[in-house]
Amino acid sequence: INLLEQAEEMLLIVVSVCTATCTWNWLIDPDTQKVSFFTSLWSHRFFTISCITLIGLFFAGIHKTVVAPSTIAAQCQTVLAEYNTSCNDTGKLILKCRPHVQ
Repeated sequence: INLLEQAEEMLLIVVSVCTATCTWNWLIDPDTQKVSFFTSLWSHRFFTISCITLIGLFFAGIHKTVVAPSTIAAQCQTVLAEYNTSCNDTGKLILKCRPHVQ
């Protein structure tokens, strides 16, 4: 996994945690039920910004770059199992011992 992929993973994690935390704070705020939706969003700016950022990251395809390496490795492992081999998450080929046939 390279440095860019690690940065993307960390960015997605940080924005997701911020969004979840701000969502909880937004929902438990007693003023949320008393004011209009847009007024509530205006009073919880960090929640609004984190939601917009998370949606923007998903539209930019960050979830594909974070999930893609593990998906490709899993698919390769499935195919290579038929040839009694495997690979690790970085793509390095692992040769397995042949079973002894009598």
